[in-house]
Amino acid sequence: MGDPRGFLKVRTRRELAERPVEERIRDWFDVHAEDGLQPWTTEQAARCMDCGTPFCMTGCPLGNIIPEFNDLVRQGKWEDAYHRLSMTNNFPEVTGRICPAPCEQACVLGIHQPPTMIKLDELTIIDQAWDLDLVTPMAPERLTDMTVAVVGSGPSGMACAQQLTRAGHTVVVYERSDAIGGLMRYGIPNFKLDKHLLDKRVEQMGAEGTRFVTGVEIGKDLGWEELRDRYDAVVVAIGSTVPRDMSIPGRELDGIHFAMDFLPDATRRIYGVKPEKNITAKDKHVVVIGGGDTGSDCLGTSLRQGAKDVTVLQIMSKEPDSRPDNQPWPTYARTYQKTSSMEEGGTYVYDTDSLKFVDGDEDDDRVTVEDSATTEGFIADRDGHVTGLKIVNVAPGENGPFTRQAGTERVIPADLVLISVGFLHPDTSTLLDQLPVELDGRGNISRDTAFATSQDGVFACGDAGRGQSLVVWAISEGRSCAAAVDRYLTGGTELPSPITTTQRPMMLPRR
Repeated sequence: MGDPRGFLKVRTRRELAERPVEERIRDWFDVHAEDGLQPWTTEQAARCMDCGTPFCMTGCPLGNIIPEFNDLVRQGKWEDAYHRLSMTNNFPEVTGRICPAPCEQACVLGIHQPPTMIKLDELTIIDQAWDLDLVTPMAPERLTDMTVAVVGSGPSGMACAQQLTRAGHTVVVYERSDAIGGLMRYGIPNFKLDKHLLDKRVEQMGAEGTRFVTGVEIGKDLGWEELRDRYDAVVVAIGSTVPRDMSIPGRELDGIHFAMDFLPDATRRIYGVKPEKNITAKDKHVVVIGGGDTGSDCLGTSLRQGAKDVTVLQIMSKEPDSRPDNQPWPTYARTYQKTSSMEEGGTYVYDTDSLKFVDGDEDDDRVTVEDSATTEGFIADRDGHVTGLKIVNVAPGENGPFTRQAGTERVIPADLVLISVGFLHPDTSTLLDQLPVELDGRGNISRDTAFATSQDGVFACGDAGRGQSLVVWAISEGRSCAAAVDRYLTGGTELPSPITTTQRPMMLPRR
């Protein structure tokens, strides 16, 4: 710790400047106008208190050694900082951009000041490491002659594959899409995560010995049983991809899509890949149902595609600006965080439930000035295609927290509706038919404490076993699963195992 009074000398927190809204919504580049290496970078890193008990590390499922790399940033020792960070995190270029940073909410300094800029320090370290050619392949010293198939190339599958390759195993990653990365590739918009970052990491992993097979869907192009016969172990990292649907009248109308049918094509178009669903928001009244991160991504993407307007509906109330009493430090508090997409436009409507999708065929569903403040461009008659959405206000009441308020029903224009209300569980239809594994009560793949499924030699990690979660938890699960697989194959392991299958985030559920 260079200056024990650093947090007293620098009490303010600096954020990276963003490009003007009118500029960035015309392209798909990073929204920021500057990188993390600024004149104030080391000054900000000096705010870290190097606490006797660094609670920031308890907020990070990867176990990042945060005080140490913060101090190395303060000193400008980029190579040392990179090696310290990469000990615990395989893909800091991803977490440094899209992780919600539960570590910062657990920062001790955050009790009475804005917390240390841990996420930005992490991002700056890895960006500097790439620029200084410090990120080099770490090929194993010897090979074990053991083979592992990893199904799915999201953050958990990629982390698991890299760890196992470095342990000396021959690892093949199977991805059903045309490119490696899972939702990092085709789920997260390019303005939040440039795909060239993934390409560089895939290149590094390939140089280490990991093999990648794209365009192959296990269970259809290659059977699960055949895959298990070919390899000494199989890791199922297929994510949680079955979306939560909405059972309300009019759901069958055209123009209503899941968010993850919409977002991937936006990235495909950028990189010259043929769209699969060919959904676009251009010149449309867009309604996004669901106000989480994915809803925000739909907002930013729709604006860049030239939507007439975008409305984001959230059944929950707007989050408080400060930590509520029932979410005490150092737990992860659900406070209001304005995303870059929210600054670009669109309208967020809170405390609102959806009643019915409208196609303009019924008189009582037609939009009038009294029904909606926004009627310009409303398509009144398009039978079979959605033209509006009937919504209603909700509030706490005798029947629960989402009691519909009589007299607040109204219809808003919508000729493109994007459903973004989360995911139920992984798609295990072919897996259960060909290589039956046990599922838990939520439809996720059941694992023991060693990430092993009910099938010998078959393991599961990431959202496929944990359920829908954060990218940082997916990477951590992949690392821990790799240690379990290595132990299964060789009888022991030196790979780190930062979490268990039963460990949960330090955050409270929404109420």
